[in-house]
Amino acid sequence: MQLFLDANVLFSAVHTPEGGARELFRLCEAGHCILMTSHHAILESRRNLALKSPSALDDLDRLLETTAQVPEAGPGLVAWASSLGLPENDAPVLAAAAAARAELLVTGDRRNFGHLYGSVVGRVGIVTIVEALAEVVGS
Repeated sequence: MQLFLDANVLFSAVHTPEGGARELFRLCEAGHCILMTSHHAILESRRNLALKSPSALDDLDRLLETTAQVPEAGPGLVAWASSLGLPENDAPVLAAAAAARAELLVTGDRRNFGHLYGSVVGRVGIVTIVEALAEVVGS
């Protein structure tokens, strides 16, 4: 199963090593899923970690070693994602997940992605960390 991780999931995996986001990385290392993200999401997670927990940036780099970095989506896909009610900063995330053919976009951003939780758009299911864990463990 291919999971696309939003910036907040990357941040959570580093900031809370015992949490569900970090468990996704353990499942990946055990061969249960493939993790991917985009440069856009990595930059956002780095920016937030630099502000809140700068000593954790090395841990992010270690986690990213097991995460495929996929190309950013083109403007047409970003416009499509924007048309789904996503703000300018989040539309590239869904667009990159769709372009990479991820099965799930994992995000903890209820404010901006909440209206899409539980739906499949562009062949990508939008799920929380808990839902992603259940999918990976159940598959």
